[in-house]
Amino acid sequence: MSWRALKLNKKIQNFLSNRYFTFRHERTHSTRRLIRAGVPQGSALSPLLYSAYTNDIPRPTSGVQLALFVYDTALFFRSRTRRSIFRHLPKAIDELGQWFRKWRIEVNPDKSAAIQFKYSKNRSHLVVDRNTPNLKMLNARIPWQQSYKHLGVTLDKNLHFREHIARVRKNALFYTARLGAMLGRKSKLSRRNKRTLYKMCIRTVMTYASPVFAHADSKVLYRLQVVRNKFCRAATDAH
Repeated sequence: MSWRALKLNKKIQNFLSNRYFTFRHERTHSTRRLIRAGVPQGSALSPLLYSAYTNDIPRPTSGVQLALFVYDTALFFRSRTRRSIFRHLPKAIDELGQWFRKWRIEVNPDKSAAIQFKYSKNRSHLVVDRNTPNLKMLNARIPWQQSYKHLGVTLDKNLHFREHIARVRKNALFYTARLGAMLGRKSKLSRRNKRTLYKMCIRTVMTYASPVFAHADSKVLYRLQVVRNKFCRAATDAH
């Protein structure tokens, strides 16, 4: 082993060893406790080490797709029949659960969810179709949900994206109000600087993952256009 590899191993060992944490609630702090597993939160090195640790995560061979992003893991399967879905998906979940157990990776059941996508123009109040079997990982039930927020995008079972666009609109209006003194009619900033603030702070909120929900109903997307129109009128002092 080269001296560079030895030096790297030493740094990683020092990074993971003798780490402690405390919990703070308002002005009260807990006693210091030793971190027995995992990596320190907020470090730039932590995602890299986690990716290396999970590099050999099993890829399903039955047509089920595995998607990884840092600490988030998703399984998805596409089929025209429910019978095919519930023949392959539980098997892939079980294989993944056994691998998690082997390498002592704890799965948080409160943050786990299952969702059945079924594109339809009509709204359905049913979470899933009747007689849909439950999914489990390591004997913990995975609840079916009508919508789920994954990587900042709220996915609903009918792929209408109404809930996601409503949340994006709310956030965009929040930042617009916060920046109102600089973006409004009485602001002394130039239009160029106002436009820069809009692009940096507001447009990025509205366009995040926009290719995912770009096919949503035009009436729903128009709500985001209204936010943009309000900014244009305020920034240019138009009536």
